[in-house]
Amino acid sequence: MNHPQWWEGPLLNAKMAADLGELLVPYMPTIRVPRTGDRVFKSECAFSYDSPESEGGLYVCMNTFLGFGREHVERHYRKTGQSVYMHLKRHIKEKATGAAGGAIPRRRNGKVFLDLELNRDFNGEDYEYEDEAKLVIFPDHYEIPLPNIEELPALVTIACDAVLNAASAYKKQDPESWEEEIQVSRHARSLRQLDNGVKIPPSGWKCQKCEMRENLWLNLTDGAVLCGKWFFDGSGGNGHALEHYRETNFPLAVKLDTINPDGADVYSFEEEEAVLDPHISEHLSHFGIDMLQLQQPTENGHHTDNNARQRVSEWEVIQESGMKLKAVYGSGYTGIKNLGNSCYLSTIMQVLFSIPEFQRMYVGNLQRIYDYSPLDPTQDFATQMAKLGYGLLSGQYSKPPMKSELIEQVMKEEYKHQQRGVSPRMFKGLVSKGHPEFSSNRQQDAHEFLLHIINLVERNSAGSENPSDVFRFLVEERVQCCQTRRVRYTQRVDYLIQLPAPIECATNREELLAYEAKRKDAEENMRAPPEPVRARIPFTACLQAFTEPENVPDFWSSALQAKSAGVKTSRFASFPEYLILQIKKFTFGVDWVPKKLDLAIDVPDFLDLNRLRATGLQVGEEELPDLTPPIVLPEDTRVISVLINILAAPEIDEVAVMQLAEMGFPLEACRKAVYYTGNMGPEMAFNWIIAHMEEPDFAEPLTLPSMIDPGPSSSNSPMGATSLDNSPPEESIAILTSMGFPRSHTIQALKATNNNLERALDWIFTHPEEEESDALSDMADTEPNDNAFSNANSHSDSTLSPDRDASGPRIKDGPGRYELFAFISHMGASTMSGHYVCHIKKEGRWVIYNDHKVCLSERPPKDLGYIYFYHRLSSS
Repeated sequence: MNHPQWWEGPLLNAKMAADLGELLVPYMPTIRVPRTGDRVFKSECAFSYDSPESEGGLYVCMNTFLGFGREHVERHYRKTGQSVYMHLKRHIKEKATGAAGGAIPRRRNGKVFLDLELNRDFNGEDYEYEDEAKLVIFPDHYEIPLPNIEELPALVTIACDAVLNAASAYKKQDPESWEEEIQVSRHARSLRQLDNGVKIPPSGWKCQKCEMRENLWLNLTDGAVLCGKWFFDGSGGNGHALEHYRETNFPLAVKLDTINPDGADVYSFEEEEAVLDPHISEHLSHFGIDMLQLQQPTENGHHTDNNARQRVSEWEVIQESGMKLKAVYGSGYTGIKNLGNSCYLSTIMQVLFSIPEFQRMYVGNLQRIYDYSPLDPTQDFATQMAKLGYGLLSGQYSKPPMKSELIEQVMKEEYKHQQRGVSPRMFKGLVSKGHPEFSSNRQQDAHEFLLHIINLVERNSAGSENPSDVFRFLVEERVQCCQTRRVRYTQRVDYLIQLPAPIECATNREELLAYEAKRKDAEENMRAPPEPVRARIPFTACLQAFTEPENVPDFWSSALQAKSAGVKTSRFASFPEYLILQIKKFTFGVDWVPKKLDLAIDVPDFLDLNRLRATGLQVGEEELPDLTPPIVLPEDTRVISVLINILAAPEIDEVAVMQLAEMGFPLEACRKAVYYTGNMGPEMAFNWIIAHMEEPDFAEPLTLPSMIDPGPSSSNSPMGATSLDNSPPEESIAILTSMGFPRSHTIQALKATNNNLERALDWIFTHPEEEESDALSDMADTEPNDNAFSNANSHSDSTLSPDRDASGPRIKDGPGRYELFAFISHMGASTMSGHYVCHIKKEGRWVIYNDHKVCLSERPPKDLGYIYFYHRLSSS
């Protein structure tokens, strides 16, 4: 790519800038020294994946400390007027060899890039790097080499030194999400092990005192296998391992189900913390445990379970191990680096950016998004989505090796070229901010992350195109009172279908029963378990289980005005453009950890669900009366008075209110901010103010919703139960309007249901706005639209425009015929461990995305998937 000549800007030497201080005087007020809490982005561009290793290096603003690649630094200069940037460049090369053939270690400016995270996985023994830093002054692009301590003003020198030595921006961003570094135990080197002949079998473990088979710990001194308690890893137990330590003072124990060739979870009772044991392999071999024979974890730290024999075939089949897979490069074939248990994020984003609507929204509008991005683009959802989408689709970060590189590697017999992929660290930091699980470094459920991302897309697409519309559909739920046989039809919005996996329908049921008997016998007799048998379940059985009637717990029959037995069935009131199916493979074990059922399902390439189209109220069916259950108030009148007092005088942290007011914000806005953030402190309230300050009622007095419903009203008014002024919270209004409902109708629904979101959604479907009926007729898509979908017994084939008010969410209905185009697979025993990969069908061929590796798939394991993605086939 050709760049303006100024990139080879004038390098200031002693002659050209005899007085650097004078040159920098006009810019001194804009140069800042990083303070505690400032994040310095010196390893990644805010708009691209450029880094100091990139050809153009990285430019760090000396005022905001944001990083920018060569293509984007000019935009930041024009937008902010900030003129002084630090240019960072890292040169990486193979080490030179000495006369004896050994590498000559050489590193210049070794302290320049402290804590800089490399984007490449270089072998440190084979490569060296040189770091180069200089100040660049815009718009004249003067360059001042660093260090230049003698000639630079003191403030500039201090600021440059602070930037160069700043810690990672991501560690500063969310300290609680970064686990503390585990230290080596002081007992590890001198641990005494008893020569008592104890040997630990590969399975069948149980506590020696209580027979418990979960959360088991092996004492590394005497080989006692005992259960833990509610400490260290949060698992349940009876505390016999701790009791044993108190009796014997044997300090170290290892958690049995964490042992793998790379180590294990070790706990020191005496030090009261998790520790490292550098001699763990030797200590385990004393009890007959060979770590190297256990299942190898995959690359990048994917956590595996110790059910090695049970899961080994699953890991091999899903990753297509043992096959010579052909790597592919270019647009749409870019991998994503694993940050350590971040594969759940990678697989979801790979699939989303294979969908045209997401491509158009974020990559198609790239320049507009970038041009209108806020001053801190690292905290803007649209910007980071566009950045990730462009990184995956541009091909810029997925280039095949040069022919000369291939020849050299073949000559050296070390052909190992793999694409770099993109690092999602900035993206993950943003989308996981404030989330207790996604902000951690632990493995997560890809299904939960998918819903989290869809929610973020919804919240950030208000008033604009919403790509998640392609997933949204309506479910019709039919509830029948078993006693009166009367029915009620309601509709709800959903984004995916969860299919049960009925083990009882397995085609190899007899084989499974025989295996279970052998497994129990081996466990009781402390023998190795038999070869596992995977349940094979027909897809039709899963679909049938989904459509079966289910009992409604605590069903209140409005016909009987009392609790009764009720059954519910679900059907599609509309079909989405893209259908997501999740197989319910996980159940909870006795320790409340999700465990996976080992099963295979013959998921079809083509799917016709038209027979599951909802039909609405049928001839001869009688509807249940539209009555709500009576609200039971506390018998103790003192409780009622307490509730009234809370409503009359809500608890608000006045100290936090005054701190915000001193910043210049309206007092009433400060009170609302503190109230709506639950008195969590001025920082949380400040974030609320920033997010809501553009709203028209921003400075209006705080109005609280009523918490007590005075009961059914005889009025026929749609406003329903109460005449009190219970203005709905803006958060509730925002949630419903993000689904496409008009604001006025949303407020009406929330008021009629005492601000209960779930009831408000039902109210909207059963109380269409009459004035909107004309608008609906103008929104027909290319397919015929017989009825407005807001009627409970009809469906709509229209695409509701986000720019028009409509009495329902934006739905893209159509035929229920689909073709499989992607699926995500999970390896491991639990959603809290293991690894995810995805397969996507592109250009008529299946491609496997396994972190940064992207290859053509030879045998896509469609029967072992966890989440499946289908796209609608045209009616033709």
